[in-house]
Amino acid sequence: MADLTKEEIPIDFDPRWIRVLQMIKDRFGSKPELETILFLIGMNELGKLSDKFTKEQKQDLMHIAVCKLLSYHGFYKLAGWDDEGWPMWEISAAMPEMDTREQETLLKKNIIHYFELNEMI
Repeated sequence: MADLTKEEIPIDFDPRWIRVLQMIKDRFGSKPELETILFLIGMNELGKLSDKFTKEQKQDLMHIAVCKLLSYHGFYKLAGWDDEGWPMWEISAAMPEMDTREQETLLKKNIIHYFELNEMI
């Protein structure tokens, strides 16, 4: 039987995804959920660390992360920053129809890409 290629490995078993999870677990003490990873990417993109974000700001941070991750495929582009220094994104292309599992897989693959680009894994 032939070995699976990197593209054929189910994302949750991809060694690069496992490295992302392990790196975050090592830093923060517990295995992160997808939402936690998005929150961390959002904070990184904002460039401000705080433990006093409001619930709405936390949602905004996850939105920033999703936009950043989907920008790798041209679905969003950075439109600038607001008066408080938060990045603003705009839709630049329609996303194809995807079920929840496909959306999650796309986000996880892009999270891997994000951490590789930023030399975090």
